[in-house]
Amino acid sequence: MQTQISASFLQTPQGQEADRILRACVHCGFCTATCPTYQLLGDELDGPRGRIYLIKQLLEGHGVSTKTQRHLDRCLTCRACETTCPSGVQYARLADIGRELVERRVPRPRVAVLQRWALRKILPYPARIAPLLKLGQLLRPLLPAALARQVPQLQRQTRPRANSKLSRQMLVLEGCVQSLATPATNGATSRVLEKLGVQLISAAGAGCCGAVSHHLSAPQEGLDFMRRNIDAWWPHLEAGAEAIVISASGCGSVVKEYGHLLKDDPVYAEKADRVAAMAKDLSEVLRNERLPWDRIRPGQKKIAFHSSCTLQHGQKLDGVVEGILRQAGFNLSPVADAHLCCGSAGTYSILQAELSQRLLSNKLLALQAGEPDLIATANVGCQLHLASRADRPVKHWIELLDEALD
Repeated sequence: MQTQISASFLQTPQGQEADRILRACVHCGFCTATCPTYQLLGDELDGPRGRIYLIKQLLEGHGVSTKTQRHLDRCLTCRACETTCPSGVQYARLADIGRELVERRVPRPRVAVLQRWALRKILPYPARIAPLLKLGQLLRPLLPAALARQVPQLQRQTRPRANSKLSRQMLVLEGCVQSLATPATNGATSRVLEKLGVQLISAAGAGCCGAVSHHLSAPQEGLDFMRRNIDAWWPHLEAGAEAIVISASGCGSVVKEYGHLLKDDPVYAEKADRVAAMAKDLSEVLRNERLPWDRIRPGQKKIAFHSSCTLQHGQKLDGVVEGILRQAGFNLSPVADAHLCCGSAGTYSILQAELSQRLLSNKLLALQAGEPDLIATANVGCQLHLASRADRPVKHWIELLDEALD
């Protein structure tokens, strides 16, 4: 793609990156075939190619408006287009740059500004989420059925256990929402890895991966979360921790990009590169371990697995979890259009509720078509979103493996 990026912006690292990404695009349109919002709305500007043109116009100095902002806001950043793209266009990174620039130039209504600010100031902080979650769970029996299903059911809180007999150690990112809304995931992760001789360490000071701020066009706030995590993890990595285990694929996708996002930070660039290299989705860890297959006794008859976008498109780990579950003896039912997003996409289900619900309806039709006993997934956001309307239980896949091993 030919570009004429404004000279002042082209002199910045961000401008040079955007120009390189734009020039890789060859207008082929393969991306539109796998874009969830284009399939729903049929508007070129609600597909990757159209959004790329909008961002290109912005970078070349043309005016932007609420229309530009609306089409960029509607993007899920699911990265299905990246999986499809034959030219390797890094669309998600370009979308982040475009959104950040539009955010500076196009004012939002006060209500929208407050909503986005509240999400950034609540979701990344477990201490702030906890009382709201507890209140919702307390009032759940009194709420209308549709609203009650939006409140996660209470799960028993478990934390990684110290075990001096285990010689191997790995760090764990407990997650901000996951640690409270679906703590069974962390408990199951800890127990499964303990059976393999691995002790999980929860580093004091580590917290949100930075995804919420990063995707809500508050890049510096997001980078501060990332730096804090690097500081918390670094002593343990220096002491020999083998990996940073992440069971929420959304968080894993972001942590693996720390090296790129902090590449211009003279203090953190090198450390960020190492942290990104050490970050492993739980499925990557178990894929390389000798699981006790003879001790696994699956209880469920049929499982429908929802491969989250951040797992299959963001981390390029499509098929890894499915392979583990099949080898463990689980029967996986086929899922049509498995590459499409469920509509969760971080804060998307809140900020773009109508589109999110339409995507959720389509995804549940596909997942439940094979009459599974249970739906499994690899990301807390997907899990909560699917569970809000699913006719079957929805769990993180590691819970199934943990139950089968027990």
